Amino acid sequence: MQPNNNYSDADATSKGVTVLGATGSVGISTLDVLSRHPEKYHVVALTANKQVEKLFEQCCLFHPAYAVMVDEDAAKQLEEKLRTVGSDTVVLAGACALETVASFEHSDYVMAAIVGAAGLLPSLAAANAGKRVMLANKEALVMSGKLFMDAVKNNGAELLPIDSEHNAIYQSLPLQGTTGVKRILLTGSGGPFRQREIETLSLVTPQEAVAHPNWSMGQKISVDSATMMNKGLEVIEACWLFDVASTDIQVVIHPQSTIHSMVSYIDGSVIAQLGNPDMRTPIAYSLAWPERIDAGVDELDFFDVARLDFEPPDFDRFPCLKFAYDAHEIGGYASIALNAANEVAVDSFLNKHIKFTEIPQLIENALELAPSGTPLVLEDILIQDRESRRTASLWIKNNKKQTTVL
Repeated sequence: MQPNNNYSDADATSKGVTVLGATGSVGISTLDVLSRHPEKYHVVALTANKQVEKLFEQCCLFHPAYAVMVDEDAAKQLEEKLRTVGSDTVVLAGACALETVASFEHSDYVMAAIVGAAGLLPSLAAANAGKRVMLANKEALVMSGKLFMDAVKNNGAELLPIDSEHNAIYQSLPLQGTTGVKRILLTGSGGPFRQREIETLSLVTPQEAVAHPNWSMGQKISVDSATMMNKGLEVIEACWLFDVASTDIQVVIHPQSTIHSMVSYIDGSVIAQLGNPDMRTPIAYSLAWPERIDAGVDELDFFDVARLDFEPPDFDRFPCLKFAYDAHEIGGYASIALNAANEVAVDSFLNKHIKFTEIPQLIENALELAPSGTPLVLEDILIQDRESRRTASLWIKNNKKQTTVL
């Protein structure tokens, strides 16, 4: 693919960045950080699913060479709108175009911020192309851990985690390997239902579930935080990122979300990364690594924080967290089933087809049907993902035939 004319001599002195999932919360935060450092970075490509207005506004501000809309009708609308303002941004359509811009030669860095399994293929394409992959899509490693890490290693890619927890761990680990590390302490807020009576969780509404107490996130990730599946997926992701066993990762509920995660060492030391709950901090860290740049985030005021609380997670309240530990121990097929069933369950809950407490029931059923072992080729990963989604949809159909959650 030949580049269009959106490149200037100035671009040669700055890093080209492709943002996959530009209209989501992480994508928007990424563009905010980039806007603060126009001398260091320029936008090569922006992608979205079907949010035409948001992507149009971003294209007008950042003038990418390419814009991708997965939805073809949305791509036509975007192209028409850009034409009316004289933009020479080239609009591409379809899921395959995500892989094209993720591996585009003029992109140095790729922000992989597409939520869910849909982000796997473009994230993998960026790794295979040897990019700096700033990974906000945890599902990529949950579904294809070994395959993805092999792609990073074999193609000379750089992998920097964007999740605040994994970024904190990355900052707190030794420069090389895990020598001297005793365990990883993965913190989580506990979400909005940490202290709610368990007996009332079946009455939780989507509006309540997406109201995270600390972070501003998309609906799917907010529900995952409420069930603590988000933390379960992060456990699996951390195992692959840092080459540790799940038994070496301890989840710690920390309601203030001030400590983003910690590393415990064999000499008794614990190193933690602290900061205000703002995704721009890990984004800026990953963009500038090994240097530091301004992220637009306020300095942490310890007198304002005043206190830090910690407690162990309750598996009775958060069964999804236990399922994630179990899935990683069973193998890759189970992890794929876990992720696929969860995506189907969360979507069904948000659309009021199942209750909040039926999310873990659906996931448990999918895990029971998943084969043991780990797929080593992409085709097998995608087949298992499709089969687990079919199984999850069938569970909903069989168990909720005439039921609509109010």
